[in-house]
Amino acid sequence: MPMLANLWIVLALPLAGAAINGLLGRSWSRRTINSVAIGAASLAFVSAVELVREFSQLAPDSIPWVRSYFPWMTAENFHIDFALQVDQLTVVMLLIVTGVGLLIHIYSAGYMEHEGGYYRYFSYINLFMFFMLTLVMAANLVVLFVGWEGVGLCSYLLIGFWFRKKSAADAGKKAFITTRIGDLAFTVGLLLAFWTFKSLDYQTIFAQAKSMPVEASGHIGVLTAICLLLLGGAVGKSAQLPLYVWLPDAMEGPTPVSALIHAATMVTAGVYMVSRMNILYVHAPIAMMAVAVIGAVTALFAASIGLVQNDIKKVLAYSTVSQLGYMFLACGVGAFGAGVFHLMTHAFFKGLLFLCAGSVIHAMGGEQDMRKMGGLRTKIPVTFWTMFAGTVAIAGIPGFSGFFSKDEILFETFAGPYRNVGLWVVGLIAALMTSFYMFRLLFMTFFGAPRYDEHKVHVHESPKSMTVPLILLAILAVGGGWWALPGMWGRGNYFANFLAPVFASAAALAPVAEGEQHSLELGLTLIATIVALTGLLIAWGFYIRSPNSADKAAASFKGLHRLLLHKYFVDELYGFLIIRPLFWISTNVLWHVVDETLIDGTVNGSATVAQRVGGRLRRIQSGNTRSYASWMVMGAIGVTALLLGFWEWTR
Repeated sequence: MPMLANLWIVLALPLAGAAINGLLGRSWSRRTINSVAIGAASLAFVSAVELVREFSQLAPDSIPWVRSYFPWMTAENFHIDFALQVDQLTVVMLLIVTGVGLLIHIYSAGYMEHEGGYYRYFSYINLFMFFMLTLVMAANLVVLFVGWEGVGLCSYLLIGFWFRKKSAADAGKKAFITTRIGDLAFTVGLLLAFWTFKSLDYQTIFAQAKSMPVEASGHIGVLTAICLLLLGGAVGKSAQLPLYVWLPDAMEGPTPVSALIHAATMVTAGVYMVSRMNILYVHAPIAMMAVAVIGAVTALFAASIGLVQNDIKKVLAYSTVSQLGYMFLACGVGAFGAGVFHLMTHAFFKGLLFLCAGSVIHAMGGEQDMRKMGGLRTKIPVTFWTMFAGTVAIAGIPGFSGFFSKDEILFETFAGPYRNVGLWVVGLIAALMTSFYMFRLLFMTFFGAPRYDEHKVHVHESPKSMTVPLILLAILAVGGGWWALPGMWGRGNYFANFLAPVFASAAALAPVAEGEQHSLELGLTLIATIVALTGLLIAWGFYIRSPNSADKAAASFKGLHRLLLHKYFVDELYGFLIIRPLFWISTNVLWHVVDETLIDGTVNGSATVAQRVGGRLRRIQSGNTRSYASWMVMGAIGVTALLLGFWEWTR
């Protein structure tokens, strides 16, 4: 069966796995549940690979390949089909979602082996894969919105998977509510887009946008408004300032969830959406600048918090927020291909790092505090070496995937068509911090003397169901960036060339940058490499050469250390400015005044009035015949008077 003619199959497979396990899995063995969930993910990956093979044989004028399956919504001039499409950007996202997703499914079989709700967990992650695939394969903004909201729902379900644990339940609600704030802006953006283009189909929107003039800087036109509203949704979904606060708390969910949703796939939905709508953004310079500034500031802000965190998953959580900022920075300076490239490499090394963190936690019997670890590299060597690969990749050490993608972003920020030297400096400082906090994590966890009770904690390597995915992701973290290697030597960048048709219209509008010389790129690469190595050396000095110096530095800069350790007190600030006033209003106004006084008062008052009137009228029923006769005469006189009066009035 040709996959290009049946794109829906890729979606149907994980959806079927979610439905089967969700409805029937409660009474099944774990082996059967694994077979259904991992089988569905495997078939989805195989289908995606076959789809890519068939796609590679298409003629260029047949791309994007669009298939409409049935009319979905029709109201006067509003018409939406359930339509899917495949182009170069879709291909990249398909392979990431199904490939990395499959590895995390396999890892989960070992990690969740002794947890309750096993069938429910695998039903949720299959459902998540379905919604994520819907998002990336959508041919219009409405189908994308279904996937967009669906991954938000699955995020809520998976973060709060251990719902009996209050912190997990609260984290799930926090994620759901915070992302809804961004989704409100996103919904308004969809309405404004339909009002402007009379359609929500990608091809119709892009065709009309191409012919529209680029809006002047300093002028907020309709395209700028659409882009800023869509950006609001992306800020929520991809955890950017100021809506980033849900993602660190999302670490309350199982570690494979953190790897799948909050590192490799869902949080990149905002980056994907901005990249998909690139033609609109390059027509709106103010929106482009907003994307770049939000990305750069978020990258620096989150990286600074990661410098002092002690929970191994929290370090990686803030790292994720920071790396997403890099992707937004790339899109904001017009380097959409570089942003997607970093999205891909980030899926490899951050998915790997989260799974390695899960392996460490598994080995330590649930411990997540790095201050209670140390000396683990000889105890769990597979986990150590794979985490080492992920660390050098994200730090930007030459030869590893993160080096190529991060270097390309920094180069485009400095010398690209929408270059901004100030943002390049911010990105460089964030890169220094990234290298430091990642090697700090590696040194505190795996080096030095053990800081745990070796008699109580039996450290052991994870089972093969967990280590095999680590090894495969480590290979991708090492080699995933080599697609861009020719670009380092003045030749074509294969990845950028592959995505070029998707971003061709945006590239045509970009002003020509001067001084894009090969020597400049090599010079900037050298600076980025020195920065990465500097972060490594500082971390080595603090945590290997002189382990006590970190505590002395924290004591010397006590105020700054406390500020970073408490994450700039942003949660407390939001609690004071937003949560407490809303709680007061909901309690004292909506509950006591509106609900109890107005609503309950009206209902209860009506009942009281009816009761009292009924009590009075009941006295009429005295059982006295003379009394009844008197009331009948009085009623007859009253009715006669009313009829005579009405007759006189109508004459």
